[in-house]
Amino acid sequence: MNPARRPLTLTLVHGCATLLALVSLAATLWNGVDERGTALAFGLLIALGELARSTGAERESAPLGTAGALAYALLGEDAGNATHHGVLQVVAVVVAATLAGCVPHVARGQGPSLDQLARRLLTVGFTAVCFQPLYNQGRLHGWDGAAYAVLLVALLALTALCEAVLAAVMAHSRTRWPFGPLLRDELRAMLGIGSAVCATGAVMALAVAVVGLWALPVFSLPLLLTQLSFRRYAEVRTTYRQTIASLARATEIAGYTPAGHARRVATLCRAVGRELGLSEPDLTVLEYAALMHDIGQLSLLDPVPAGATAVLPAEEQRRIALLGGAVVRQTGVDTEVAVVVERQADPYREQPVSARIVRAVNAYEELAREAGPGGPLTALEKLRLGTAHDYQPEVVESLARVLLRGGLTLPQAG
Repeated sequence: MNPARRPLTLTLVHGCATLLALVSLAATLWNGVDERGTALAFGLLIALGELARSTGAERESAPLGTAGALAYALLGEDAGNATHHGVLQVVAVVVAATLAGCVPHVARGQGPSLDQLARRLLTVGFTAVCFQPLYNQGRLHGWDGAAYAVLLVALLALTALCEAVLAAVMAHSRTRWPFGPLLRDELRAMLGIGSAVCATGAVMALAVAVVGLWALPVFSLPLLLTQLSFRRYAEVRTTYRQTIASLARATEIAGYTPAGHARRVATLCRAVGRELGLSEPDLTVLEYAALMHDIGQLSLLDPVPAGATAVLPAEEQRRIALLGGAVVRQTGVDTEVAVVVERQADPYREQPVSARIVRAVNAYEELAREAGPGGPLTALEKLRLGTAHDYQPEVVESLARVLLRGGLTLPQAG
C-alpha cells in the first residue's frame, strides 16, 4: 500500500505503537534496567520466539515470542522475590528483543508486517498497564494463589479480546470489509493457538514467581511443539487447496474453459463474500466451489464455446451443475463444496448464498470476456437486468463495489 494513501486509522495505530516504543526505550535507557538478569532471560525468550516464527499465513506466527512478552508483562515475582520493573521497561524489552529476533527474517524479506508489530506492542503494553501498577503499588500482595491465577487469566482474556478488536479495526481500515465478520473471525482464531499462547503466558508468569527463571525453558517446549503442529496443519491445508486448484485446471487443460478462468472467479468470489460478511470457513467453501464450478463440463461431448455456460438454457446449466457436484463428491472434497456446485444453476431465491455468489461472478467473468472493450460495464448491466430471477441484487451490487475498489468506473444501479 502506498504510504500516502494509508488509511487514517492505520496511521494512528502505527503512530501510537511507534511513540510507545520510542518513549519506552528512551525511559529505560535513561533510568537503567531493573533486574537485568530477568530482563535478559525474557528478552532471549522473546528473541528465540521471533527466530522460530512461521513464514506462512498463520494468524499468530510467533507464539513463543508473544507468550514470553505477555509473561513478562504479568511478572510480579521471581522465585519469591518481588520485581520492580514497570510498564515502560516491559515494552522496551519486548521492542528490543522482537527487533533482534526479526533481523534474520527481515534479511530474507520475510519479516513481520507493521500491523503485526504494532498489534504485539500495543497489546503487551495494555497488559502491562493493567498489571504492573497494581502489583508495584502493593494492591495484589494479599491475594492467595488461586485468586492471583484467576486474575492473570482474566487479564489475558481481556487482552485477547482487545487484540481481536484491534486486529479487526486494522483489517477493516485496510480492506473496508465489514467489521462484524472480521471481528468474528478474529475471535474464532483466538480459540486456536491464541488460547495456547495466553495459557502459556499465564503459566510462565506463575511458574517464574515460584521456581525462578528455570521455568522458562520448561514451559517453552510445549508451545514450540504446538506451533509445529499448527504449522503442519497449515501445510496440509495448503496442499489440499493446491490439489483442488489442480483439479479445477482439468477443464482448462482439456480446452473446456479459458486459461485462468477458475482462478479469476475464485478470487473475485472471495472478495464478494468478504464484502457480504461471510465468515472465514464459509469463504473457504466458497473459494473451493468457485475453483471447481465448471468441472461438470468434462462430461460434455462437445465443449461449450469459450466455456460460457451463462448463456446456455437453464436446463442445460442445471444438468452441468449436477454433474459437477457428482464429480466433486467423488473427489472427497467437503460435501458443502459439492452442494454449492450443484446449486449454482438454480433460481437464486432457492440457492445458498455461496451458490448465488458463484453464479453471479461466473456470469460476470464470462460476459465481460465476451463483450470486449467496455465489457465489465456491459456485463454488470446484464447482471442487473437479470436480478429478477437469475442473480441476487445484493450480490450484484456487492460485486460492483468490489470492482469499483479495484479501479473500475461503474454506473449507478438504476
